Amino acid sequence: MNYYLKVLKNYATFSGRARRNEYWYFALFNFIFAILAMLIDNVLGTTFKINYGISLPYGYVYILYLLFIIIPGIAVSVRRLHDVGKSGTYLFITLIPFIGGIWFLVLLFTDSKRGENKYGPNPKDNNTI
Repeated sequence: MNYYLKVLKNYATFSGRARRNEYWYFALFNFIFAILAMLIDNVLGTTFKINYGISLPYGYVYILYLLFIIIPGIAVSVRRLHDVGKSGTYLFITLIPFIGGIWFLVLLFTDSKRGENKYGPNPKDNNTI
């Protein structure tokens, strides 16, 4: 949970580096909170309706959560790319169907580059959360 809060505190910080722990704990708690937002939508009855009375599993609470979390999510992704020595523009690789998403996942799972790089000091050396 500390990593999730750290990402929220660095809301729009696109510089620096983010460890794998920071990124993946953020992704885990983001997934949990998104599921909770969908559950709240279903309990409150605020899900979106489409033709013939079919209801989607998400609604207004989920959309508000996504709008709240999109900038911190992009920022932590860019910092994670910086940690492996890549530019934040590598985020656009996900626009390539199938192959782009796989390559992006490989970059997210890659260990950080040792020592300092052009994006800053290695966060593993600091041993802080």
